[in-house]
Formats: sequence, C-alpha cells, structure tokens
Amino acid sequence: MNSLLLDRNLALEAVRVTEIAAIASSFHMGRGNEKAADQSAVNAMRDFLNDLDINGKVVIGEGERDKAPMLYIGEKVGKGGVNVDIALDPLEGTTITAQGGENALSVLAIGEEDSFLHAPDIYMKKIAYGYKYENLEINIDDEPKKIINDFSKYSKIRQENIVVCILDRSRHNDLIDNVRSTGARIKLIPDGDVSAVIATSMDDSGIDLYMGTGGSPEGVLAAAALRCLGGKIYTKLIYDSDESFERAKKMGVLQKNKIYETNDLAKGDVMFSATGVTDGTLLKGVRIIDDIAHTQSVVMRSQTSTVRKISAKHNLNIKKYRSYFQ
Repeated sequence: MNSLLLDRNLALEAVRVTEIAAIASSFHMGRGNEKAADQSAVNAMRDFLNDLDINGKVVIGEGERDKAPMLYIGEKVGKGGVNVDIALDPLEGTTITAQGGENALSVLAIGEEDSFLHAPDIYMKKIAYGYKYENLEINIDDEPKKIINDFSKYSKIRQENIVVCILDRSRHNDLIDNVRSTGARIKLIPDGDVSAVIATSMDDSGIDLYMGTGGSPEGVLAAAALRCLGGKIYTKLIYDSDESFERAKKMGVLQKNKIYETNDLAKGDVMFSATGVTDGTLLKGVRIIDDIAHTQSVVMRSQTSTVRKISAKHNLNIKKYRSYFQ
C-alpha cells in the first residue's frame, strides 16, 4: 500500500517528533544563541524520526547548500517501512527563540513519495488566504492594491478591516507602503512565516492575508498545512542569479516563471504537525514547571481534514529525554 492510509497513528507519532524538538530548543529561549537553539532541535528531531517505522527521505530539510550534517536534503530516516517524503523545520524561528519572541515552531510534514516540491533554498514570493476564500483566484503578479481590492470584493470585508501579515524586512518597504495606501491594516512579524500563512485559515487569528517574500522551504511547509486546513497559497520562486536557477533545475524545477499553488507545493496524502516553542498566534510555547514540560501542538491530515490540538505533559527526568535538555 503506497498511501498514507498507511497508518493513521503516524500522525500521532509525528507529534512526538515535533514535541521533542520544541522542548529541546526551548531551553535556549532568550539566551541569544541561535545556533545552539537550532542544533538542539535538529538533534532531537532526527533521533525521534529514526525511531519511526518509516523509510523516510528528507526533501525539505536543513539547507540545500550548507552541507548540514543532519536532516540534510536526501538524508534517509526511520527504522524501515512505508516509503515517505519528509519536509521539516526543527526550529522555524531561530532568531525568535534566541530573542524570546513570539511564533517559533517545530514543524514536520510527511507525505507520499513525490508529495512535496523540491524547492531550492531561495526566496519565494507568497500570497496566502484562508479556507473561506479558497475559491478566489488572484494573480500573484498584480499590484498589492488590486489584490487587496479583489480580496475585499470576494470576502465582503471592507478594505480598512482587512489585516495583512508581512515579514518586517527592508525588502518589503514598498509592499508595506502599497498595502497601507489601500487603508488595510498590517501586522508586521519579525520571523515565522509558516505560522503566519497557517494563521490565515485560523478563525481567531485576526489575520486575513499573508503577503511578501520568504524562504521557499517554508512555503512548502505552509502549503502542507493548508492542504489539511483549507486555504490557498500562490507562490513564485525568485532567482537572483543564473546560478540559483541552475540549482533549481537540478532539483527538478524547470520553468523559471512558474506560479506554484497549494497543490503544486504539497500534493497527495499529507500529514502535518507543529509544536509551539514560544507563544504565538497558532500555539502556546513550551512551559517547564517542576521538571514537567507542557507543550501544545496541532496535528492535521489532508485526507480527512482532521485537525487536532494536543496539550501534553513530559517528565524531563525520564532518561530517554534528559540528554536533549542541557
């Protein structure tokens, strides 16, 4: 059987993986060391992935070019079993975690073979909105004013009541000015665009649209979540040189100006899990009280559109866990 009908329990096993990575990285919250926070998450996630009954291949991982020693693109994980592709970010928001900010997550998506776009580690232009409006079609190359106007007409939300989430980067200065000129409101975030895209499909998030450029691996992970939640993302890879396009071609991306929608980024039967590292719009962060770590996670499956929020307690004195929490 080649489907992730494989085993519904795999979704719950995925939560164990993001939980351990979130807890491990949380010990570095606010301590100013991004590398240490990320490395702790990577170590924990890799070990727990290797404990799963899967024959997994990392297709979105710890860097396409930096020769990461663990969870690199192409690495095989698991004890053996059904063939799956894996997209992951052990710590989405390394700077957030190091500074004690909001919306840091540990993220994992599991899909059938060839489920995920093999995206090069370059910038990707993204526009996303929630499940209530997923039948709306927009042109990602349109001016922001037109996109917001089209969204307003379709959603019947007055432009001045639309909230657009944008990464707080100097490259977005013109985008921010254009959005403000429509009367729409903006929520600027320092990092964490996976959680921002997901938030467009969460009724209580207060975010209607996500716009801007960010990493392409994060675009694939966000699309995996939207496959489960509903919602739509439009994306376009941004090449800053001929060399970057050559790298993309080697990964199977052959059309330079192709627009990738949700199902182009993540298709087939997909499972998605995220655990909060720090408090955010989507999830509460890790809290440690008397050697008990409290976590909040979300786990989703595209085939059934099931979305579960899981609150858990973890005894940090258990020998199996202790080595990760130094």
